[in-house]
Amino acid sequence: MQRPSDQEIADTVRSVLVTEFEVPEAKIRPEAHLFSDLELDSLDGIDLIVALERRFGVKVDEETAKGFRLVGDVCGFIAKTRDKLPG
Repeated sequence: MQRPSDQEIADTVRSVLVTEFEVPEAKIRPEAHLFSDLELDSLDGIDLIVALERRFGVKVDEETAKGFRLVGDVCGFIAKTRDKLPG
């Protein structure tokens, strides 16, 4: 699997939020709060993590997931994880 670029990560996160959670695309910005701005609830947060784990082939531990507040937090975690992959 080729490493996704930062833009590909952002686009995929945006796509998941729009298609699976019906978040209006205009609301999705790096500084958007997942719960107050995008109106996700805690179950949505879990579903988002699962969807992104599948899409990117990463594993998010519970403590890390609890720290996700902003769209940028999620994208940043995926980028950091990508950077640790071999090859």
